[in-house]
Amino acid sequence: MDSSHSEPGEPCKQDLHLPDLYEASITELQRGLSLGHFTTVDLVKAYLARIEEVNHNGPNLRAVLETNPKALAQAAVADDERKGRPTDALGLLHGIPIIVKDNMATSHEEGSYALLGSVVPRDATVVSYLRGAGAIILGKSNLSEWSNFRGVVPSGFSGRGGQGTSPYYPLLNPSGSSSGSAVAVAIGLAAGALGTETDGSIVSPAGANNIVGLKPTVGLTSRAGVIPISSHQDSVGPMARTVEDVAVLLSVIAGRDELDPATMNQPQPVPDYRKALDASALRGARFGVPRKFQSHDEPVDAAFDQAIELIRAQGGIVVDPADFSTAEEILESRNEAIVLDTDFKIDINKYLSELKEVPTGVKTLADLINFNNAHADQELIPPFYADQSQFIAADATVVDEKYHAALAANADLGRARGIDATLKKYHLDAFLLPIAGYHAATPSAIAGYPLISVPLGFQPEDIVPTEADPTIQNAPGAPFGISFAGTAFSEFKLISLAFAYEQATRARLGRRAYEAAIPKIQLADVIAERRG
Repeated sequence: MDSSHSEPGEPCKQDLHLPDLYEASITELQRGLSLGHFTTVDLVKAYLARIEEVNHNGPNLRAVLETNPKALAQAAVADDERKGRPTDALGLLHGIPIIVKDNMATSHEEGSYALLGSVVPRDATVVSYLRGAGAIILGKSNLSEWSNFRGVVPSGFSGRGGQGTSPYYPLLNPSGSSSGSAVAVAIGLAAGALGTETDGSIVSPAGANNIVGLKPTVGLTSRAGVIPISSHQDSVGPMARTVEDVAVLLSVIAGRDELDPATMNQPQPVPDYRKALDASALRGARFGVPRKFQSHDEPVDAAFDQAIELIRAQGGIVVDPADFSTAEEILESRNEAIVLDTDFKIDINKYLSELKEVPTGVKTLADLINFNNAHADQELIPPFYADQSQFIAADATVVDEKYHAALAANADLGRARGIDATLKKYHLDAFLLPIAGYHAATPSAIAGYPLISVPLGFQPEDIVPTEADPTIQNAPGAPFGISFAGTAFSEFKLISLAFAYEQATRARLGRRAYEAAIPKIQLADVIAERRG
């Protein structure tokens, strides 16, 4: 069936066979490819055109730092591979365009000018797993530079990528540091994305951009080839529009990797997380609400309380409150800062030393600080972007007794007397908290445990937007999420619970991005052009 065509610049009328790329799931895209309704080349062209529309044009969202110049050639290869082969003989992501955060090694490095043109020894392991499953790496997403660890700098800014913003209100804070991945997924610039989290950097932008984001247990996904903050807290995770797509992506990227020793202790075999998609999973499940970690905001609190009632109506049991005995100690502790500062110096120096070539000559954290000072016009731009106090603090650290004590305290406060003790005390399957602010992610961060964020709601229309400095912190229609958190390697259970909640609420569908931020190009336009 020929697609209806429209006037230039107008959205093309959808062919009934073609999914709307704003919401299209990986499963829908695979079905369309297998039925021949469109090709991977069509899909890549459509996504590239959508990026062109809104990334540096239109609302200038700056979600995508760069696109893969080989993406169309790789898409053509994927189309050839598909011919004459049954779908079940292809990888889970065969022909599916995915965006990865720019701190993951492919051929260029980081949103910072300091690593521009550097040569990496190999793909990041998670990127190689994506390619092995047949994915097309469509491009690299913008990020809070150095994963928000340079200093007091607005979320979503990198020297090369500029200031990213959310598609839900002009100049809205996209949150950090996996902001570009979240924005790209939110409006359909790719089928899915990868982000990284040290403390809140997947789940916070997921909540702020109305998508699903999962931060896995440290050691479930490899960090090899990923620019680090902390070997004790960093994790690579999937970001997508649905829990189902997150389950597909996690099934691909989870697994052992000798290049990352933390992964060698994970349970085997790696589950097929698609089997966790149980719409009845809330029934009989027990949830705890650790209220002391809740960052209060009246509309968010009201939506969260409604979510608790919905979970109860679905047969879930909610213990509220279910606070940690260690809550005050965690909130007042400096242990996380000590660990992250020290780890960053160790881990970034190791990463930089393993690069095959760095044209700028940057080989240590001290070099990074000096580079930024020497290139202040690109990196330390006043009035909002001039700070690198985190770098300076990290460079002054040493591995000493205080560092080892902080590591031990984090394990005790976050795991033994924190998450694990509280789960056991109340016989819980998971914790519930809204994702609005970073406190909700901190217990899981210091423990190295998983959590998943799912869309919860939107700020009301009658709130007054905050002043832009340079981004707006809150505005009408700004999204927020709800998180499900648990113990080590409980991703299968968390995905089940998140999926059941998502199916019961469909909260993501409650609001779309603002009009100018919604790309108009669809598959029908690309197919019509191909057919002439």
